Amino acid sequence: MVRNIIFDWSGTLVDDLPAVWKATNYVLSQSQRAEMSLEEFRSEFCLPFTIFYDRHVPHIPFNQLEEWFHSHFRQVQDSVRELPYARDFLAFCRAQRVRTFLLSTVHSEHYAVQARVTGFGEYLDQPYVNVWDKRQKIHEILETHGLNADETLFIGDMQHDIETARHGGVHSCAVLTGYNTLEQLRASSPDLIVEHLRELQQILQENQMVLRPQTKRFEEGHPPIATVGAAIFEAKGRVLMIRTQKWSNLWGIPGGKIKWGETSEEALRREVKEETNLDIKDIEFVLVQDSIHSREFYRDAHFVLLNFVCRCVGDTTVTLNDEAREYHWVEVGEALNMPINQPTRKLLQALVERQENIKP
Repeated sequence: MVRNIIFDWSGTLVDDLPAVWKATNYVLSQSQRAEMSLEEFRSEFCLPFTIFYDRHVPHIPFNQLEEWFHSHFRQVQDSVRELPYARDFLAFCRAQRVRTFLLSTVHSEHYAVQARVTGFGEYLDQPYVNVWDKRQKIHEILETHGLNADETLFIGDMQHDIETARHGGVHSCAVLTGYNTLEQLRASSPDLIVEHLRELQQILQENQMVLRPQTKRFEEGHPPIATVGAAIFEAKGRVLMIRTQKWSNLWGIPGGKIKWGETSEEALRREVKEETNLDIKDIEFVLVQDSIHSREFYRDAHFVLLNFVCRCVGDTTVTLNDEAREYHWVEVGEALNMPINQPTRKLLQALVERQENIKP
């Protein structure tokens, strides 16, 4: 049973990735190094962060790097936001009388500001911040507070967090809301990978605060999940592509599960509206696919994918919810050259073949 939870901060409870990325690019520019795109930064950044500095700016004294970083971070810190479901999960921990701790590399000055703005500090029994190597601190936390390792869970978004949990002999849960990609997190073999903290809360509630292996949760006694998804076209003939962490950061189409009592078209309209704020028309069924044990998806699952094609109604301005990271309207040929998930590739190829078959 989980009685104690140790949280990471950045990427787990708050989204400070844009601010850290901008501050890091400032450091790179000051060091006469090329700035990184967000994707490049996410693939390169690691903890302890001294490894990142040694790799990219070994010629600059550490104190100078830190001065540049923190001076610029103060200018962009207003962009830091609490992550979806973080507040609810912290409140859930309080209601369950779970002891909560923070173990983070975040600078004490920045943590003080962010904890005050979010109010998250009141949910934590003890914060440990400004920790360069968490692996060297976790044993102290366990010993100081008399925590049983078998009853303790570490939640984080980076490989270093999972390594820290293993180093302390505690359970580990990786969230897809932060810095590392699904592929990177899988390589560190956490006990559980969740899309966000709401999913973890549901698992703990269903299992009476016992962290069960992920394969048992989704394989044993769970029927295939029926879903809908659509290739949405706008007036110029471009199709909407969105990118999500739960599909290995690959591009795909909007969609989701069919709820009890919904028709497939009703579910599609609802999912598209929730994920993109778009209204759709001319909905047409294209094909059905099976997605069984796909390694592209963040957890083991069996989906029955009902794929449609449709058109966007009115304004093509997309407003993403918390599930997706970015979007693009692109030509179908361009979409097929993007890193897209396999079900989306199969749907787009079917649309191309159908178009070729009706040409005079």
